[in-house]
Amino acid sequence: MSDYSAFFLMKPEDVKRYAVDVLRFFQPDEETDCVEIGDGNINYVFQVCSRRDGRSVIVKQADKLLRSSGRPLDLYRNKIEAETLMLEARLAPKFIPEVYHYDETMAALSMEDISAYKNLRKELAAGRVYGHLSENLSDFLAQSLLPTTDLVMDRQEKKKQVKFFTNPELCDITEDLVLTEPYLAQPMNPRNKNIVTPGNEDFVREHLYEDEALHAEVAALRNGFMNNAQALIHGDLHSGSIFANEQGIKVIDPEFAFYGPMGYDIGNVIGNLFFAWANKAYTGGSAETQTALEQTIRETCDKTAEKLAAEYDKLVTFPLYRASAFRKAYLDGVMADSYGYAGTEIIRRVVGDSKVMEVTSVTDPAQRLPMERALIDLGIYLIKNRASGLNGAAVTEEFRKILAEGRGTHGQNG
Repeated sequence: MSDYSAFFLMKPEDVKRYAVDVLRFFQPDEETDCVEIGDGNINYVFQVCSRRDGRSVIVKQADKLLRSSGRPLDLYRNKIEAETLMLEARLAPKFIPEVYHYDETMAALSMEDISAYKNLRKELAAGRVYGHLSENLSDFLAQSLLPTTDLVMDRQEKKKQVKFFTNPELCDITEDLVLTEPYLAQPMNPRNKNIVTPGNEDFVREHLYEDEALHAEVAALRNGFMNNAQALIHGDLHSGSIFANEQGIKVIDPEFAFYGPMGYDIGNVIGNLFFAWANKAYTGGSAETQTALEQTIRETCDKTAEKLAAEYDKLVTFPLYRASAFRKAYLDGVMADSYGYAGTEIIRRVVGDSKVMEVTSVTDPAQRLPMERALIDLGIYLIKNRASGLNGAAVTEEFRKILAEGRGTHGQNG
């Protein structure tokens, strides 16, 4: 234990010893293999596996520096991640890997190995659109979000939670990269800059940088993200943080968690599903896969709204909150936020400096340029029309219209 009494970045051999000495997951004489399996920028993720019987454990250690730039980071985010996983596991147990141990000194989180599940982004790219996705995604969202609001929680306890889960550094990243930079021709922070695909500069300037009506709507979403401490949200719920197989889904990596608007998580899920559809539409994916993706998006939108309403009716007992007009306004507001944040997620992954493989893997400009324009167009539509009573059919129908027109010029006026 004394070897781990002060923080240091572990190498695979250190992690093997750690799994014996600290976790007591393996016997001292048990032969194990350890490999780094993470590809992130702010953490190191290791899998330790027994050669004898295949038992395995995941150890995720936070770094004090951003790998890409050396920017310093607070290790407290690792504690937030551990506590979020444990809280989510109580609320939505079938969707969360079991946490075995959290080591504050080493900033190391040890948990169940979910390698039987695969990265959802890559699964969708391979055309594997599981039939259970909309059911499980909507279950996780409704079960993990609404119970952490003031509608359900004791107000004193909720205020303590807001304080504990305050996560300023990682919120800064979202506020800059998602809710600011994509709409500004000149970055406010020299570390952050948009990466616009050559050929789309004029389109981006006209539709993102010069649209003041859009800026006003994004400002409202940014303000809501920063000030609406509505629920404990994952904060980075893209399809790379969701793993899936035929049996179901698992959700990982909530290090961006904090108390924010529920719609941010819901919107991230919806927005990332659209990347898979756009990629298939512009690279000749099968009609069957495209139809399955469209159905998944439509059902995820509508089932999430339905299940949030059902959770509301089941859990909310405070008399004033049970007034039907308040209930409707509250739930409508959550879904309006969801569509708006889906739009900001789509736009930032196209023009911001943190892209997704569904976009970057398309190297032919004849496919890439119109695909990006179509996605930007959809994002603008979602942001500007978020409060108009959108549902799954409306947003998937809109994207079908954009695709039918062949390039991103539809819908920029809302």
